[in-house]
This record gives sequence, structure tokens and C-alpha cells, in this order.
Amino acid sequence: MQMNDIDFLIIGAAKSATTWLQQSLQQDPLIYMPDPELHYFSREFHRGDQWYLDQFTVAGGQRLIGEKSNSYLDMPAAVDRIKTALPNAKLIAQLRNPVECAYSDYCMLFRRSEVDGDIEQFLSPQKAKSNRFLDGGLYGQQIQAYRERFPVEQLCVMFFEDMKVNPQAELDQARSFLGLAPGQLQPLGKKVKDKETALIHGTLRSYLKPFKAIAAPFRKTKWFQLLRGTMASPVSYPPLTQALRDELTAFYEPDVKVLGTLLGRDLSDWLHGGAKDRSQPRMAMSR
Repeated sequence: MQMNDIDFLIIGAAKSATTWLQQSLQQDPLIYMPDPELHYFSREFHRGDQWYLDQFTVAGGQRLIGEKSNSYLDMPAAVDRIKTALPNAKLIAQLRNPVECAYSDYCMLFRRSEVDGDIEQFLSPQKAKSNRFLDGGLYGQQIQAYRERFPVEQLCVMFFEDMKVNPQAELDQARSFLGLAPGQLQPLGKKVKDKETALIHGTLRSYLKPFKAIAAPFRKTKWFQLLRGTMASPVSYPPLTQALRDELTAFYEPDVKVLGTLLGRDLSDWLHGGAKDRSQPRMAMSR
């Protein structure tokens, strides 16, 4: 296994159904992708190339090799490292309304008890200034960085909103971009990660954490699910108020306009919340 054996990367964005895309692609025996996000070119670069390559256990006959790490899109160091190591790799970005992404990301960490309920502390551009929730949605800057370093034909930009309307078309778009026949696979028909799923309270989870490895082999058994159900409860998330939504929209507006110009796509629905005419031509690649 060598660096030039890696054919493609899903580079982000976070909370944009990239795990859905990964798992849909993994149904094809011609595609190999390791399950975990490796984050090599962003967070784990100090481990070295051999560590990275050791994460790929490719079976014979698999034609395309790739991986998904959402941090590759929003961590500035990643793009140059990828360009140096994988200059010929195909890159897929799936984007989502940045306001919805920021809130979804916040809810994920709230669910994990990693942030508290003071939502404005994390999502208000006036109070938070700069953090992962806000910076992650600056797609115009991020896509521009990749466009400056890679030929246009190596970058495919897709949209979460299109996936919600027609998941088969989105999967076919990704497969066509990778040189595979469209229409050969059915996309996953369920959410991969659902924030509405009941959760064991954070305090109790901390007590149970030492037993996680022991319980892992039994997680899919009926009795384990019944036991978990007795301890889990729905999560009540702090709401995204209209005032905070308006503040976030204003924050992202200049960058959204940059992105729309780069891709030749009308993204006004992200700014005004209206339903876009989905009959407009869909763009398989950024132009």
C-alpha cells in the first residue's frame, strides 16, 4: 500500500450527511473505505505516512480506495498536505446550509455533554467570535483553497439539501465522479446519526464508560437494547431562536455569496430560508 494507491477523499463538511454518503458507497464491493475518520492530513499528521497507510486493510479485487475525514475541509493545513501527498486524488465535498450545520454540530456536542446550554456562547458571532461551530461553515473560503490547488475536474461539490430531495441522484453523482456506473446501488434509507435518539444521561455515561469495551460485543443484542432503553431518555436541546438564526445568517452571507459565485449556483435559499426551485440544473462539479 502506497500513497498513490488512494484514489479519493471525502473532505467534508461536518454534519452534512457525509457518513451517509460513505456508507452508501461502501455497499459497492469495488470500493474500500476504512470506517473511522482518520483525520490524518488535519489532526494526526504527526503520526507519519506509514501510520496512515496502516489504517487501510484492502481486500483483493477492490478497485477504488478512499477515506472520509470532515476536518480536511475546515482545517487550513490539510489542503496543502493533501496536495503534496495525493496530487491526483479525487475530492468530494458535501455541503449544507452553514446555519443548520452550526446548530447541528452544537447539538452533537451538547448531546455528548461537551458544551453547556448557553447556546449563544457558542453560536453567536458577537459572543463566540471564532470557534469550530462558526468557522466550519465558511465554505467559500474552504472551497476556494482547494480550487486554487487542484484542477476543477478533481473536485466534486454536492449538497445535503439535494440529498434530502433525491438521495439516489446524489449517490449516482458521487459514483459517476469516481468513474463508476450510476444506478447500481441503492442509497441508505435511514439516518446514520439521529439526534432524536434517546440517550443515557451524561453523568451515568461517565460511570459506565470503563465498561464500554466489555459491553461492545453485546450492543446489538435484544437484551442490551432493552437494558439501554430503561436508562435512556430523549434529549432536550436548547432551541435556535430566530434572533440567533438571523445573526448567523448575516455572519455567513458574504461567504455564501463567494461560494455561489465559485460554483455558479444560486444559494439564496440558505440566506432567506425559502424553498429553492429544484428543477434547476444540478452541478456535478464546481466550475
